[in-house]
Amino acid sequence: MLEVKGGTCKRPWSLHLTGSLRSATQEPTTIRAVNSGRIVGARLTKDCCNMSKMSDMSLLIEEPRLFDNLCSTLYLGVGFKLVKKNKGAAGIDGVSIEDFEANLDEELSQLQQELCNWTYQPSPVRRVEIPKPDGKGVRLLGIPTVRDRVVQTTLKLLLEPIFEPCFSPHSYGFRPSRSAHQAVAAAQQIINNGKPYVVDIDLEKFFDRINHDRLIARMGEKISDKRLLRLVGILLRSGVMVNGVVNPSKEGAMQGGPLSPLLSNIVLDELDQELERRGLEFCRFADDCNIFVKSQKAAERVMEKVSQFIEKKLKLKVNQDKSQVALSDKVKFLGFTVVNGTIAIAHKALQMAMNKVKALTPRGTHNTLNSTMDKINQWYVGWSNYYNLTNYPSQLGKIEAHIRRRLRSRLVSQQKRRQFLYQNLVKRGVPFKQATKAAFSNNKRWALSNTRAVTKAYPNSWFINLKGQEIRSDQKLAHWFDVSQWISLA
Repeated sequence: MLEVKGGTCKRPWSLHLTGSLRSATQEPTTIRAVNSGRIVGARLTKDCCNMSKMSDMSLLIEEPRLFDNLCSTLYLGVGFKLVKKNKGAAGIDGVSIEDFEANLDEELSQLQQELCNWTYQPSPVRRVEIPKPDGKGVRLLGIPTVRDRVVQTTLKLLLEPIFEPCFSPHSYGFRPSRSAHQAVAAAQQIINNGKPYVVDIDLEKFFDRINHDRLIARMGEKISDKRLLRLVGILLRSGVMVNGVVNPSKEGAMQGGPLSPLLSNIVLDELDQELERRGLEFCRFADDCNIFVKSQKAAERVMEKVSQFIEKKLKLKVNQDKSQVALSDKVKFLGFTVVNGTIAIAHKALQMAMNKVKALTPRGTHNTLNSTMDKINQWYVGWSNYYNLTNYPSQLGKIEAHIRRRLRSRLVSQQKRRQFLYQNLVKRGVPFKQATKAAFSNNKRWALSNTRAVTKAYPNSWFINLKGQEIRSDQKLAHWFDVSQWISLA
């Protein structure tokens, strides 16, 4: 039953499964959730009143079947299918997805019984540290066990249709049918509409500082089933294992769990509502939030007021060192920056890409040129697919040229002696005088890699046609300028 104070909704929230699931190894069950939008792995329909106009209403969702559905092997089986699709490593118990699937019926039945009898106890997550992209510090991840991921995924499947329609249209992170590209495009539109000043707010260790009590209370505004709220609390307090020692988790929602993205949006939806109440235009992707205003003075005022709201009301911490007020061309948002109304890859993102190429082409490696090129291509295809939102294909061309120069430098180094380098250059068609000038100069290998002799011996076509270098700067996408056009970044 859906009870709305101050308005009505045409239909109650409901979640239906169609088809059968005797075994999770059969075809995926089709899921249809009314009033929800789309969820990965589910077919959803939206048949409700305009939820965006109900932000000031008090909603109470009474759905006794939600917890019963969670305790069903049918729903747990769908949850496992999504876990398997997302892959992932084992938790602290060492049980992989393949191990879990080998005894799937028994595992799901055991989970069902534990959930129904309230004997289910999630295991502590396995702490994993990964370096941050900028190389400064590490990001802490928590890897739950496979069985816990099944429970979290199933719980997310049930909760997301309830909360998703109520989220702000200016929120783009971890949401169905929304992406970082949409967030950047929306930011560009706001800036081009006359709001060039950006209040760039950085939340310090956001996932580690989420207040459990406020989160559960926030969820309780939509869900009256205390069993679901209790289960979420148990999952949040499951603890973290570090070097064999279990540390209690009194606050935070560890990154790495399937449920954490939804919980983070529930927490920050309160910030979205406050910004909308103040009439501010903004774009938020997870904990990365940019607010756009017309003047420097207004930006400073907004920074002060919003920071106070975040710290006093949400009990979170604003990183004053990374937060800033600046014009859009000096602000990086999701790896991009808006310069003169156009989208460009941010300077910092380009520099990180150059460093990645350097890491993929180390000195003194035993790897062959072909295997090195395969690794570079694997990385570059994914990188360029994200950053092709830029209006400047020359930025992609810069990375491609840097890849070739790094490999030319390696080819020069492999000659060991300058006499051998001279002979190799001549063998590859370089004129004697030009080869002599390059090989017997005092230049080191990096300087030599950019000389006319070396580039003639190993031209661009040699890397592209013979070594298979992936080129993406020649795609001529509709939103691209000419490849000769460059952009100066702050």
